[in-house]
Amino acid sequence: MRKVRPLYMAMVFILMASMVLAACSPETIVKTVEVKVVETVEVPKEVVKEVVKEVMVTPTTAPEPEATATPEPVQVGTADNPIIMALAPSATSQELQTGGEAIAAKLSEITGYTIKISVPTNYAALVEAMGAGNAHIGWLPPLAYMLAKYKGYADVGLVVLRADSDHYGFQYVTNVDRKNEDGTPMFTSYFDPATGKSTADAATALKQLDGKKPCWTDPLSASGYVLPAGVLGKEGVKVKAGAWVQGHPTVIKSVYLSPKGEICDFGATYIDARTAVVKDFPDVNDKVVVVYVSDPIIPNDNVSYASTLPADVREKLTSALLELAGTEEGRTLLKNGGYDIGGLKAVDDTFYDEFRVYLEAAGYDVTNFK
Repeated sequence: MRKVRPLYMAMVFILMASMVLAACSPETIVKTVEVKVVETVEVPKEVVKEVVKEVMVTPTTAPEPEATATPEPVQVGTADNPIIMALAPSATSQELQTGGEAIAAKLSEITGYTIKISVPTNYAALVEAMGAGNAHIGWLPPLAYMLAKYKGYADVGLVVLRADSDHYGFQYVTNVDRKNEDGTPMFTSYFDPATGKSTADAATALKQLDGKKPCWTDPLSASGYVLPAGVLGKEGVKVKAGAWVQGHPTVIKSVYLSPKGEICDFGATYIDARTAVVKDFPDVNDKVVVVYVSDPIIPNDNVSYASTLPADVREKLTSALLELAGTEEGRTLLKNGGYDIGGLKAVDDTFYDEFRVYLEAAGYDVTNFK
């Protein structure tokens, strides 16, 4: 009988192992080996039986795939993922920074959340921060809130109270030293400080502003631009291109520093923004005079929450803010925060229904302020 070479034995061994493993259950792990046969050899049955006996193994089943763990939801209010409280740039940056940090620290103490502050450059940036996840709490003026709500970025939680009122009006102010070429006063005040009301209608009081340069706060400010400019237009008063100075106190300061119209001839702010600059300009009420005021038709600023903020976090923050506003210490913190806040009141979006009707009647569409 012809002797079987070791090379042939190895090839036979591999072939037979493959055949045996292939015959196992579907779960058996099989390695396919390509073998090139260079010579056909007849192998005795005794050798085949011995090879099969040696390669029989217990089938190894494939391991069960590991279960994929469901990721835990990202917790907000931690040191790694703090709650960001964005402040509307309605006051000076220093006031907002100092006052905002004090409010944030107290809220952190009450809630246990880590809270940081930011001051966007303008109202539009504030709105976009609410939608981009860069702000979770926003102190929003009414038109900025209405735009954020329209875009699905924010939901109102609280409205600011000033002198127990949740609405306010706007005013036009001028510098008392502004003179005509003949030396006579350029402007006349139609405002009675004793009653806090105007002494003439808008047409009479505002015609003196025709051809003059205004100081405005922001394109999305109801009291610092939109409504004052709208009333001027309604009364046929045409003014020059305005100076955008950002912030109501800044408008007052700009008018104060313009006895010869250096920055602007008049400005528009909420009533009475002069109180915000008394520390810097003690004689501001003598130098900056009110020429006309509107009725209190504008909703006060509010506290809004980003639409993505969980409901339980909103509730905890709302409770903390109301607690803060319910104490003398807390009201002092809020008042010094830059917005002259005297209290807070819980509201929902229906609070703005009346103002929306007013804007519609006046021809304003908040969706145009994109």
